[in-house]
Amino acid sequence: MTIVEKILSSHSGKAVYAGELTIVSVDGIMASDTTAPYAIKSFQSMDGKTLWDSEKCTFVIDHASPAPTEKIANLHKFMRDFAIEQNIRVFDIGEGICHQLIVEKDLVKPGQVFIGADSHTCTYGALNAFSTGVGSSDLAAVMLTGKIWLKVPETIKVTYKGTLPDGVVAKDLILALGKILGIDGATYQTIEFHGEVVEKLSLSNRMTMANMVIEMGAKAGIFTPIGLDLPYEWTATYADDNAKYSREIEIDVSNMTSKISMPNSPDNVFDIAEAVGTPIQYAFIGTCTNGRLDDLQQAAEILRGEKIASSVRLLIAPASKNVFIEAIKDGTAQILMEAGATFLPSGCGPCVGTHLGVPGDDETVISAGNRNFRGRMGNPNAKVYLSSPAVVAKSALKGEISAL
Repeated sequence: MTIVEKILSSHSGKAVYAGELTIVSVDGIMASDTTAPYAIKSFQSMDGKTLWDSEKCTFVIDHASPAPTEKIANLHKFMRDFAIEQNIRVFDIGEGICHQLIVEKDLVKPGQVFIGADSHTCTYGALNAFSTGVGSSDLAAVMLTGKIWLKVPETIKVTYKGTLPDGVVAKDLILALGKILGIDGATYQTIEFHGEVVEKLSLSNRMTMANMVIEMGAKAGIFTPIGLDLPYEWTATYADDNAKYSREIEIDVSNMTSKISMPNSPDNVFDIAEAVGTPIQYAFIGTCTNGRLDDLQQAAEILRGEKIASSVRLLIAPASKNVFIEAIKDGTAQILMEAGATFLPSGCGPCVGTHLGVPGDDETVISAGNRNFRGRMGNPNAKVYLSSPAVVAKSALKGEISAL
């Protein structure tokens, strides 16, 4: 069995394999302010009165936070009122991005099944868990029953080997895979990460990679537990040596350089050299992909004692309030602010384009985020490039896309 087959079997009460339909028990669920209001309405339309287990449900107000309009403010109020009624945990404005908080607060653990009403719920595969995003009505059914039906995904095994060159980071590893698989090359499959390279990665870096498997159409991404360091006791789930995979990919990183995704698709990936010299007006570090402390520290190493170009604005949204506090404590935030960065409340606003940093027409953005489709970040007339936080910082410093 693959890792995902083992986890879904343990939650189905029977052995299940790729392609089979099964009903699984769920260990936790999450919805954000973009999806929770619809999930609540669907729950009520199903004559739902009480959640199957309120302790296993989390709401996060992060996508349009603080509320930019009266309409959104009322949706937030609707969520809060329902949460009080049902005794649901709520992370309110400024607490952080949903996927960071679920991991940071130990609300998902290895071997579990976690369902979220957000496509980047696949992030928790970094923890050797099965997690995936669903629509609001599907989440409502889980709110009512504690179960969900799934087709067990086939699995693509990806092995990274070699030694990471200086400056090459997790974002480059996942962008390189996106180039190979394309935007739909892993549709309804699990990407299972292996190899000496990923076994040395921190949880934060594993989250960066698991986060972006959805940009290849994957149902989930999941890491081998080798090298995973967690502050509590847990049980690892390994794939069997004779597990059946739909495809196996090997990537040698020894000669890899920094990668960049050019407009207007995450799989439009090239070596950074192909974009060097492109003028930028806006640089952004944050999101559920690259807004953690080590990401901010990468940027601070580039900008220590420097000033960003006068033609560029650098916006930073830490992945959570706790990340921001730690960045203040160790001096990272001060370095970045003295270099000219502006810190935003922890949340998703600039990434999805709801508020707090929409680019202007014909502006070029370099972002540490996960998507650059036309209209992403709120303006279809802007161009968005994706790269690592260090490349974003270096580009902000030079006023143009720059290699490390």
